[in-house]
Amino acid sequence: MTINHHLDEATLFSYVAGAMGQGLALVVASHLAICDSCRQRARELEAIGGALLENIALAAVSENTLKSVLDRLDQGGTSEIAVRPLPVSGSEVPAPLAGYVGDSLDDLSWKKLVPGIWMHDLPNQGKGMTRLLRVTPGKAASPHSHRGSELTLLLRGSYSDEVGRFMPGDIADLDDQITHQPLVDSDHDCICLIATEYPLRYTTLFGKVTQPLFGF
Repeated sequence: MTINHHLDEATLFSYVAGAMGQGLALVVASHLAICDSCRQRARELEAIGGALLENIALAAVSENTLKSVLDRLDQGGTSEIAVRPLPVSGSEVPAPLAGYVGDSLDDLSWKKLVPGIWMHDLPNQGKGMTRLLRVTPGKAASPHSHRGSELTLLLRGSYSDEVGRFMPGDIADLDDQITHQPLVDSDHDCICLIATEYPLRYTTLFGKVTQPLFGF
């Protein structure tokens, strides 16, 4: 699997620091289970955090302290630091997500929203919305922006938008600066795992009118 879209550094830092909501954290963990690059970056960030805890006696972080930590990492100092293990998966359903939906995307109960779009809600994810979305080829979402973060992990199929083309394993890590309209461009259904902090901001009248139906 070739992954071209990865997690932002700030998102990874929030995840390893335990400062992320449950729904967003599920999407991050699912991506880490299939992305070697982001998994390694997460380990490095955890190592930096662990090294800082070893070196900081006061609340303020000095420039020299941070420099010494980074020097240790460059010299292979991470071997001294215990790093939280991250799940790895080679399945279409990443290990963290499989705990909620099982090993098959085809066996799920899908709720039809409108022609060509189905959803499968994930329970007990705290603040925001977390769900699986299945969309037929050629179908486009209503153009929208965000209030807070939106994470979308591609599991099957592909789509294109103003950011680029996303295929299985890719993750769209979007903030309130992005307005986009994803269009499914694969020849079979596109399935993705989505988590948002707040309801979307639709830019068309149709999107605003149908928003209560979609629930996000």
